[in-house]
Amino acid sequence: MNQIQLKLSSHGLLLATALLPCSWTEASEAPTKELSAFFEKHCHECHDDLTTKGGLDLYALSRDLSDPATITQWIRIYDRITDGEMPPPEKPQPSPGEKRIFGETLAPSLASAHERQKGTVLRRLNRKEYENTLTDMLGVRLDIAGSLPEDGRSGEFDTVGEALGISMIQMQEYLRAADTAIDTAIAKTSSPPKVKTISASYAETSGAEKFIGKAWLKAKDGAVVFFREMGYPSGMLREANSKEAGYYRIRVTGYAYQSDKPVTFSVGSTTFDRGAEKPIYGYYSLPPGNPSTIELTAWVDRNYMIEITPKGIFDEENKIKDGGLSSYPDEGLAISKVELEGPIVAEFPSEGHQLIFAGLKRTEIEPSDPKTKTKSWYKPSFEILSDDPTADVAPVLKRFATLAFRKPARDEDIAPYLILFQGEMTKGESFEEALQTALSAILTSPRFLFLHEPAGKLDDYAVASRLSYFLTRTLPDAGLLSNAADGRLASDAKTLRKHVNRLINSPHFERFVTDFTDSWLDLRSIDFTAPDSQLFPEYDSYLQESILAETRSYFHELVRSNHGIEFLVKSDFSMLNSRLAEHYGIEGITSPTVEKVSLPADSVRGGFLSHASIHKVSANGTNTSPVLRGVWINERILGRHPAPPPPGIPGVEPDIRGAGTLRELLDKHRDSESCQSCHGMIDPPGFALESFNPIGGWRDRFRSLGEGEKPEQRRAGNAYIRYKIGPPVDSSGQLQGGESFAGFREYRNLIAQDRKQLAKALLTKFLTFGTGREMGFSDRPEINRLVSEAAKTDYGIRDLISLAVTSEIFLHK
Repeated sequence: MNQIQLKLSSHGLLLATALLPCSWTEASEAPTKELSAFFEKHCHECHDDLTTKGGLDLYALSRDLSDPATITQWIRIYDRITDGEMPPPEKPQPSPGEKRIFGETLAPSLASAHERQKGTVLRRLNRKEYENTLTDMLGVRLDIAGSLPEDGRSGEFDTVGEALGISMIQMQEYLRAADTAIDTAIAKTSSPPKVKTISASYAETSGAEKFIGKAWLKAKDGAVVFFREMGYPSGMLREANSKEAGYYRIRVTGYAYQSDKPVTFSVGSTTFDRGAEKPIYGYYSLPPGNPSTIELTAWVDRNYMIEITPKGIFDEENKIKDGGLSSYPDEGLAISKVELEGPIVAEFPSEGHQLIFAGLKRTEIEPSDPKTKTKSWYKPSFEILSDDPTADVAPVLKRFATLAFRKPARDEDIAPYLILFQGEMTKGESFEEALQTALSAILTSPRFLFLHEPAGKLDDYAVASRLSYFLTRTLPDAGLLSNAADGRLASDAKTLRKHVNRLINSPHFERFVTDFTDSWLDLRSIDFTAPDSQLFPEYDSYLQESILAETRSYFHELVRSNHGIEFLVKSDFSMLNSRLAEHYGIEGITSPTVEKVSLPADSVRGGFLSHASIHKVSANGTNTSPVLRGVWINERILGRHPAPPPPGIPGVEPDIRGAGTLRELLDKHRDSESCQSCHGMIDPPGFALESFNPIGGWRDRFRSLGEGEKPEQRRAGNAYIRYKIGPPVDSSGQLQGGESFAGFREYRNLIAQDRKQLAKALLTKFLTFGTGREMGFSDRPEINRLVSEAAKTDYGIRDLISLAVTSEIFLHK
């Protein structure tokens, strides 16, 4: 077995031994001799050394199934023949008996080869899991994932062990992160920080005299009114600022001015630090009438100022410029006051502080002059009193390591860290400094960084960790560890299902919702492109936040309520707020909060394929591609993986001038025999989604920056519309099975009927994400069995998660 030993001399200890994938050398070859007659009759005409259609030469194809690229090719050949994709329809077809014999001949070799591959990779925690683990273990807020190198991915997921390598640079960053986490957990004072409440008003803020009457209106009751989203002056309130980082309660009091409906606004914070993040904490609304108050709790970094920004109100006709603020007749947002209360500390000292120092005598060193403690600049110092440091520290290390290693630590497990502690004290470090060094070593050890899962059936502690990192993205809690100690996880399906339901109902399940949808639906790429401001002037940050919230909350609702698998693509409800409703053309929704909303019977919305987030991540900032969207639907929703294009085949690009549609170009592209079979799978779903533009709006005609008609609407929010109306959209198509559809609604209805395929695809995603490895050929029988079981409970999505967790695949490495 290959090993990389990483030594960090500052700690003088071997901190990590990262296990690389093992090489498996047992001979494994494809049975080409047994298949030669089939290939000669049905395949060699197109795939010999002279023709090589699609880049495939069966004569040159390796037989070595221990090579990952080779087994991938053989599995593709197996699937295309057994699924009837090859030979193509115009060629003589093998009889059912021939296809059956072909499959029975090749399948055992593929299954055997894959069986020997899986379970050889030790999976590292990815950076989000690392951050979550430290946060929950120490009971502090940490933001360290961004400082760690980006994790590799296999397919969609960054939880697959094969893609999660480790390097010296990563080890150095892990060490820094561990030091930061421990330092953050340790209390620096003897008492919690004092909670202060700041009450601030825009009418009394610095610069108010400059803005009131010009950009802001001061109402008779003293409230300051904003009439539009402004760049300058912004809604920054200097007086509502945080002197130190922490959680704060933020209260905003005000009302909708000159309006008969609520006015929406964002609450965020800003700073003068150049390049610093300026977070938005949420979107809220204030109703008309007497002042009312909204309250939220948010983490506010040091020296940040609260910023209120109105949304959805505009001075479209420049009435303020022409007639002044006092005579402006339209709606506005009146803010009476803003209160900032904090920092709020739920527990002092932190859970991590207690984990580290319980049982030790840590006391404050009294200054020589007692009056010094009353000074504002005073910072206490602490010391640990001990007559036998080694004896006193051993229980601390065992307690800490037990939590970090996710199973009871033995004396031999903590021996290296005890030696490190002793060595640091010998060098002259204090008890606390030496202890911090030893704890940092634990948090950078392979026992912490990697999920230790021996090949074969997992033990109870390994199952506890696998389940916890699957559904809550962090270390197992007391309930899981208790049942692991009792031996009731690895072999008790009833207990496992109980924990599945418990974890799904826990607050940390939101992490799973975010991480899984970021990977599976590619929501992590939402910022990869920026919509062209001329083609899509209505797109803004509020809409982007809303479309992400729609998809994540919709997925959460599908799991929580155990909706059937068809709800992936078709449903009678969605999760909407007023901004999304406006974007989708749905009336009657006024709340800025994303909530479950029933849809009209003829609505095109409902299901992931109608979500604007999906349309954005599967397009660029100017146009859509049926090919890219078709591949996206096949891979993410249907679990089908089209072959990559043959070498030398050029791609096709749309023309945003409106001179022609991409569909017309694809019709010519498919004239090539090398392209027909794959594009028969790819293009139809891509065509169906052509009715949605790159930001998820419904369209009957394309937008153009060249030729076309001027739209009737002249403004989109505060921006002038400059695009033209281009050629009509054709969203019709025909599936490989021969079913035709006239547009998106009919396509959606067709694939919603294939519940077995939808369930198989999603179940495979769950298993890949949860086990940390890609599903392969030898997993197919178990996956098919699970799908059959799911049919008995009507393919409920929550049931699919339970089936995945209690499967042989999940319980084995």
